[in-house]
Amino acid sequence: MGNGMNKVLPGLFIGNFRDAKDMEQITGNNITHILAVHDNAKPSLETIEYKCVDITDNPGEDISKHFKDCVEFIHEARKKNGNVLVHCIAGVSRSSTICAAYLITITNLEWDEAILAVRVARQVVNPNCGFQKQLQTYQQMEAIKVRDGLEQKYGQLDQSDVQYIKNALDNCQNEERVDDILHTTPTFASYARKKR
Repeated sequence: MGNGMNKVLPGLFIGNFRDAKDMEQITGNNITHILAVHDNAKPSLETIEYKCVDITDNPGEDISKHFKDCVEFIHEARKKNGNVLVHCIAGVSRSSTICAAYLITITNLEWDEAILAVRVARQVVNPNCGFQKQLQTYQQMEAIKVRDGLEQKYGQLDQSDVQYIKNALDNCQNEERVDDILHTTPTFASYARKKR
């Protein structure tokens, strides 16, 4: 699924299992770090720094226990001018959940807006219902603590990330893709209403 890896933010890409082994894409996007989030995840390229999270795409799986470590891995890589690819098998549920947790943490987006922002980058994004509930809980209960920890360790968060996501959401509203996004999520309609 998907059409190659997709850029969520400068320094953050989402993709699938094949993208993580595609040297043309890895090199073309200057990928320095890979966060593999799937069953039996393990490093496969020697020149890349890895974090592997062994997790199934099951609504009952506790993916939230990995949010803090994954967010820190992504953020540290980006602060060192690295480019991170977050991938699962299809690039639909697990990887998008981790990317959404990162966006919630650094931009203060609501959980559903964060999913939408990742979906704007990669249209097939669709975290399972259990992961969506965990993102909602994370946004309400934990994200502020993780954000504070990032700011203590790395300094003030970069507001250009907030602007990048806002621009991506606004641009999507003005493109033909808006109908496709609207049909895949009710969240986009709610975002559009908030803008008025």
